[in-house]
Amino acid sequence: MLLIYSHKGSPRLLYICSFIFKEQMGIDFTLSINSEAFKNHSGPKINYSDRKFTAEEFHIQNHNLLFEQDIKKQPVDCFTANNKKAFFKTPVSDFPFDILAASFYLLSRYEEYLPHEKDDYGRYDCEKSLAYREGFVNLPLINFWIIDLAEKLKEKFPPGTLHSAVNFQPLTFKFLPTYDIDIAYSYKHKGLLRNAGGFFKSPSTERIKVLTGSVQDPFDCYTWLKELHDQYQLHPLYFFLVAEKNGIYDKNILPAKDAMWKLVLQHAKKYTVGLHPSWQSGDDKLLLKKEKRLLEEMSEHSISRSRQHYIRFNLPEGYQRLIAAGLTDDYSMGYGSINGFRASVATTFYWYDLEKDANTILRVHPFCFMDANAFYEQRQNTEETFKELMHYLAVCKAVNGIFITIWHNNFLGTDPAFEGWRALYQKFIAQVQQ
Repeated sequence: MLLIYSHKGSPRLLYICSFIFKEQMGIDFTLSINSEAFKNHSGPKINYSDRKFTAEEFHIQNHNLLFEQDIKKQPVDCFTANNKKAFFKTPVSDFPFDILAASFYLLSRYEEYLPHEKDDYGRYDCEKSLAYREGFVNLPLINFWIIDLAEKLKEKFPPGTLHSAVNFQPLTFKFLPTYDIDIAYSYKHKGLLRNAGGFFKSPSTERIKVLTGSVQDPFDCYTWLKELHDQYQLHPLYFFLVAEKNGIYDKNILPAKDAMWKLVLQHAKKYTVGLHPSWQSGDDKLLLKKEKRLLEEMSEHSISRSRQHYIRFNLPEGYQRLIAAGLTDDYSMGYGSINGFRASVATTFYWYDLEKDANTILRVHPFCFMDANAFYEQRQNTEETFKELMHYLAVCKAVNGIFITIWHNNFLGTDPAFEGWRALYQKFIAQVQQ
């Protein structure tokens, strides 16, 4: 049992200690504000305070962030420690910076609660983030920090000594392919008016061939994906947009259509299905619960997972709304404009509501790659995107993290606009399995 001393307790401290020591290192720990009991403890111990007590302890000089209750601009000055970016430097300490406070700052998305400009879609602008400005948005920095801390603790409390009762249980690497079904089909099942309007805007013989059944719809990659998953024994997660009416950003086949109902049900029978809340639901709170109930009817399963359409959410309102709707797991933690680690982490974590200064039941599953970011925002070709995917695969493996990717069915079909992307994905999946 690891004993952690602090001059006072706080929900923020308990939260980040639970994440770092219990979830990431697999260590049982106890928090204490009793300095005398801490001094007399014979097992491994961490002193999280301004002053060191004994030579046997591991000392981390504390920043005040974890003991505050308000939200205010924090002075964040980055420097290099262990060949990685860090902040909240601790001059007199056994670790070069306050890893607890720094990890909490990034994990809680503290900066997103501060006044900031939003992007064109009303989202937090990635370019305003510390990770983007300091050049570590492409790294799960928190995971690397925790690995460094674990090594230091092993040095301080080596096996076979009086203080060696730290039993580390490292994580294992995982890969999770996920898919957003925003527009299930390009031409099929859209109705006469939508297809007629589309034809007059952009005359296409392909549309006629699809509608007459002579060729497959270019967005229909579902059988191909099933075969790919079976070949590599993958367990994907599908998010379906089921808005009951179309809008400028909600263009899926309407759920009233039998084809959409059947598509959801056939996937729910084999895979895990989640809700892709519509753009409209971001403006109408009642729609989120309604869409969740509808997807539950369509899938014949209880729905607990979600990912925001266009990654459109702001903190804390977006996540508070998910909890109120009965959703327990969210997969939106990433940017809709650039690939990378929005929370600087490659493992799941519970969302901490800074507004209420409390931990929550919402489990956050961060993604670091989305095809639309690579194609539309970063304007990459398939070769550049493959290199980017290999980078994220390498860093996630290096920290035994979880590598979550987002792909859309239109990228993986036969649409000429995305020529080469299906082959890219197949090549990537083969690399993951090596």
